[in-house]
Amino acid sequence: MALVRALNLMDLPSDPLLVILFYLDFRDLTSCSLVNRRLNQLSNHDLLWKRPSQIYWLVSENKIAQKTQTWKETFITYYKDMGRYIEHYAKLKQAWDSLKQYLAEHCPKMITSIKAGVLERDLNGVEEKIGCKLPDDYRCSLRIHNGQKLVVPGLMGSMALSNHYRSEDFLDIDTAAGGFQRRMGLNQCLPITFCIHTGLSQYLALADTDGRRRNEIFYQCPDQTAHNPAAIDMFITGTSFSQWFTSYVQHVVSGDYPIIWDQIFRYELDKACVATTDDIAVSVSTSFLPELSSIHPPHYFFTYRIRLEMSKDADPEKACQLDSRYWRITNAKDQVEEVQGPGVVGDYPQLRPGRVYEYTSCTSFSTSSGYMEGYYTFHRIDKKQETFNVVIPRFHMKCPTFRLSNISKEESCNDCFLHDDDSTDTDDYEERRRFLDMPNAPGHCPRLHLNDLLLPGRR
Repeated sequence: MALVRALNLMDLPSDPLLVILFYLDFRDLTSCSLVNRRLNQLSNHDLLWKRPSQIYWLVSENKIAQKTQTWKETFITYYKDMGRYIEHYAKLKQAWDSLKQYLAEHCPKMITSIKAGVLERDLNGVEEKIGCKLPDDYRCSLRIHNGQKLVVPGLMGSMALSNHYRSEDFLDIDTAAGGFQRRMGLNQCLPITFCIHTGLSQYLALADTDGRRRNEIFYQCPDQTAHNPAAIDMFITGTSFSQWFTSYVQHVVSGDYPIIWDQIFRYELDKACVATTDDIAVSVSTSFLPELSSIHPPHYFFTYRIRLEMSKDADPEKACQLDSRYWRITNAKDQVEEVQGPGVVGDYPQLRPGRVYEYTSCTSFSTSSGYMEGYYTFHRIDKKQETFNVVIPRFHMKCPTFRLSNISKEESCNDCFLHDDDSTDTDDYEERRRFLDMPNAPGHCPRLHLNDLLLPGRR
């Protein structure tokens, strides 16, 4: 009886072997090419390099058709230039491309401010200059696009109240390196955004120092109760550059952040936060303002944008005018404040079928989160004696994760505490003057004068 020899992988015909090799990562494919001559030949089959080229470098069929290079030659060309960033490139390139595509449609003027990428040697020079290594995902983004010019509006979002405006530019690497911090409290932190109106920046931590973790992105928040100026708390906005940037882009391109006045406004809309009363829909979006907030003392400042819309199918006789507002404001300690007042931000809007009215206001809490709810009182335009209430849905506000500085305080500064007001409806915000203290050092986060943070008496 003849012995049956076990089938060896190398005994398979070329076609089944190519199918197996097709599912290998480029690293495994390279390793296979070193096993023997046959696998070396099969591993060089050009179509095996199509998938890695598309996954890691986003190379399309059209791009290959326009070039004389094969799939493998294309993969190698990209790898020689960007191989260090192979784990980051596709995600960041896709984010940049989708952001530019969205801006081209909704606010094309912004695209002209985006800079071309920098060279590898330029990034190496910056690292040598500042004496710190830049995270690979941040370097990769700079290779794709080197931030933007210092213009308004900024690429990283805007926010506006009556006497306060913020718009953050995405800094190019040379400008960022010029603001690199070596002072205690912000040691080895690199600004990656900047607002030319307020001096506000988001920083990238390049080392585990002062209570921060390497690669985190944060807004600085000086401890106003400490005599030590190096006691700087942090509002964390990202655990890494890649997570920070791609999540921001996702908010933009998904329409979560509205385009207002040809710029991106960082209001977060809870799509479930809508209430409809008698053909009038009320929806709310909110935003946290770190530059007007502090952890010590606890003062968390939020702005909210409310949209009122009467259905286009409503009966014309339902046309109405807003008379007053009522708010029930609750902080994280379940402390409740009730506020009533005429109109909204000094206005008494009329609603007719198909008409939309939007306004922006703000509030603050002594806790890191809270919520508001209430109603508007309207009267019919043709029947003034007929009044009715329109529900404002409950909407929640919560500040980002924050971390306290680990720099010890010299002593407590009791005089720095704000008046013991908690949450306050500020629909009359436009009637009050506010001003900013300019930063004492590069990148220092401005704060409103303490007296200006005392809101008018409750009603």
